[in-house]
Amino acid sequence: MAKTIELTVPDLGGFDDVPVIEVLVRVGDAVGKEQPLVMLESDKATMEVPASAAGAVRDVRVKVGDKVSQGTVLATIEVADDGPAGSVPKTSTPVERAPTLAAAAPIAATIELKVPDIGGFENVPVIAVLVKPGDTIAKNAPLVELESDKATMEVPAESAGIVRDVLVKVGDKVAQGSVLVTLSAANAVSPPAGAPANGASTPAASALAPPPAPVLAAIAPPPPAKAALVNGASNGIAGAPVHASPAIRRFARELGVELGGVHGSGPNGRVTRDDVQGFIKTALSGGSTPATNGGGGGLHLLPWPKVDFARFGPIERKPLSRIQKISGPNLARNWVMIPHVTQHEDADVTELEEFRKAINAEQKDVKVTMLALMIKASVAALKKFPLFNTSLDGDELVYKRYYHIGFAADTPNGLIVPVIKNAEAKGLLEIARETGELAGKAREGKLGPADMSGATFTISSLGGIGGTSFTPIINAPEVAILGACRTAVKPVWDGKAFVPRTILPLSLSYDHRVIDGASAARFAAYLASILADMRRTML
Repeated sequence: MAKTIELTVPDLGGFDDVPVIEVLVRVGDAVGKEQPLVMLESDKATMEVPASAAGAVRDVRVKVGDKVSQGTVLATIEVADDGPAGSVPKTSTPVERAPTLAAAAPIAATIELKVPDIGGFENVPVIAVLVKPGDTIAKNAPLVELESDKATMEVPAESAGIVRDVLVKVGDKVAQGSVLVTLSAANAVSPPAGAPANGASTPAASALAPPPAPVLAAIAPPPPAKAALVNGASNGIAGAPVHASPAIRRFARELGVELGGVHGSGPNGRVTRDDVQGFIKTALSGGSTPATNGGGGGLHLLPWPKVDFARFGPIERKPLSRIQKISGPNLARNWVMIPHVTQHEDADVTELEEFRKAINAEQKDVKVTMLALMIKASVAALKKFPLFNTSLDGDELVYKRYYHIGFAADTPNGLIVPVIKNAEAKGLLEIARETGELAGKAREGKLGPADMSGATFTISSLGGIGGTSFTPIINAPEVAILGACRTAVKPVWDGKAFVPRTILPLSLSYDHRVIDGASAARFAAYLASILADMRRTML
C-alpha cells in the first residue's frame, strides 16, 4: 500500500511571506528525506527547505515568486506505508479525493470584496487599483494599494472569481467595510477534461492526473506585458500607479530609487527586488541616473567606468556569491546614507586574557573567546550609554530595552551576522557556547532568518586574522558597530617604567546624526575600562 502525504514549510523563525526563489523538484521525481525541495530568500538569508520524508513527488504546489509561511504546503509525495522508513515507493496509487459532482454546472454568485480591518485607520487614500472589470483573480490576489501616514498596504481578495465592477479609483479614500470590487464567483467545480459524465474515473486516469482544478484557477491571467502597461509600471508614465509590494517600496526608498522609472518584470507588471537592483546596476554603468525620493541617494556621480580588462592580460570571470548579491546593496546604502565617524581606542586586556586562559584550562565544555568577553562588556556599556542601543525612525529615536548583539561570522561564502538574543540575561559560558554554535551553523549555511534578525548592536572581530584598526560599516537600522583587531603585546608606561601589556585595538563606528564625538569617546573609553577589569560589570 502507498499513501500520499503533504510536505509543508517548517518554522521559519516567525517570518511570514518569504519568497520562493527556486523550485528544486518536479512531478515524478523521487526525493529522499532531507533532500531540498525549494529555496527561499528573505531580507536576511537564503535557505533550502528539506523534505521531511522520502517518496515520489505527486504534486508541486508552489512556483518561483510565491510567498510561503510556516505550514504552507510545498508538495505532495507518495510514500509506502508498509515499507522501510524513508524508502521510495515503486508503485503509484490514486490520491484520495473527495467525490466531485462532475455533471453539475457551475453556479455563479456575486459577492462584494471589502476593506478588512486596517488597524482603525479611516479615510486611507487609494494609490493604485490593481484589477479591472473582466479580470480573473485568485484568492489573496491584491485588489488595491492603500497608503497611510505610516505604511503602504495591499488589500487582498477574500475569494477567487471574475471582476464585475471596480467601485474605487486612485485618489478615493476608504475605511474598514468600504466595498472595493464586486466579483462573480463559481461555487461549483467543472469536471476535468475527459472525465466521464457520471463523475467516475478509471484507476489509470486517477493515478496519473493531478486533482481537478476549479474553473477559475484554470483560466490564465493576462500576459505580464499587457498587465504592466495597464498598471503603468513599465512605461515610465509620470503619475502612473506602480505595482510593488510594501517591502519592495521600502527597499527602493532605502536605496533612493523612484519606482516610477523602474520596469516591472513580475506578474501583472509587479516590480521585484531584482528589478530595483538591476535599475541601480544600469545607473551605475552609465545607462541612466536613478531618481531619488529625497532619501539621500541622488549624488550625481559619474558613470561607472567601462573597461575591457582582457586587453591588458588574461582574466577569469566569476559570479558574485548569493551573500554578496544580498549584502552589497545594503552595505552601499548604509555607507552612503549614514554619516560614519570612527572612534579608535586601545583596551588593556592583560588581566582579561589571563582570566580567559584560566577559565579554558578549568573546563573543556566550551571555549571562551575574546568575542564572548566583548559581547558581555558591550552589554554593560550599552546599559550605561543607552543612546548606542537605539534606532533612528524619522524624527524619533527608538530606545530598545533589550540587548541583541550581532557578530560577524566569516564563512566560505562571505560574512554573515548571527545574533545573540537577550545577551544581558546570559552568562559568559552560555554566550561563548552560543557564539560557537551560531558560527558553526553559519559556516554550514544552516542559519535561519530568526538567527540573523533583531540585532541592536554589532561586533566585527578580526582578532583571528590581524590588523590594527579599521572602519566597520554600520548595520542599519543600528546606530553603532564595534570593530576589534588582533591583540598585541606592547610596552606601556606605568609611571615608573615601560611594562609589557596586552593591548586590544577597538574601532567604534557611529551614526553622527544620532551620536556626537564626545559621547562616542566616552562610550569607547568606558568599554575599554570594562575590558581592563570585568569586575566593573557588577557595578
